[in-house]
Amino acid sequence: MFYNNGMKENKMLILSAPSGSGKSTIIHYLLQKGFPLEFSISATTRAPRGTEKNGVEYYFYSVDEFKKKIADGDFLEYEEVYANRFYGTLHSECDRIWGKGNVIVFDVDVAGGMRLKKLFGDKALSLFIKVPSIDVLRERLLARKTDSMEEIQQRLDKAAYEMQFAEKFDAIVVNDDLSRACEETEHLLSEFLKR
Repeated sequence: MFYNNGMKENKMLILSAPSGSGKSTIIHYLLQKGFPLEFSISATTRAPRGTEKNGVEYYFYSVDEFKKKIADGDFLEYEEVYANRFYGTLHSECDRIWGKGNVIVFDVDVAGGMRLKKLFGDKALSLFIKVPSIDVLRERLLARKTDSMEEIQQRLDKAAYEMQFAEKFDAIVVNDDLSRACEETEHLLSEFLKR
């Protein structure tokens, strides 16, 4: 499904990466640098973690609610990442952000990132945030203390698969040093917005 609200100047930044790669941290860095960016809030069926609030970090839905939104055509893109664990981007988010004249920032899984890039082409800058290794990713996921060992193993298995698609993105940012990864992403975004 292609989304078009008639505004040719609309742009988006797509950051995709395995869970635990640092993409959310990089996005928050960019949001503080004065770019005309606004974070796209994804919808999900997963339960809130820690202090997450509905409509802030995510729109939280039950599986039935999410499936109804799929049937109603409310999603620009969505993915069933794990069994009954859906993530997606609502059309209303694009309307909300572009309506303010801002660039949309997407923090999406690899499949969603590739789909958005295919839909929006040159209007989108797609970046793959890569961890130096699966071992480093394992350490980061364990340090977060937000997932069970079974969930961590699922994330590691998925990460190994997702890293095969890194070359399909406009650029790869290796996050072996967070400050350097943030600065590299900032430079890539600056160049994209000048076009």
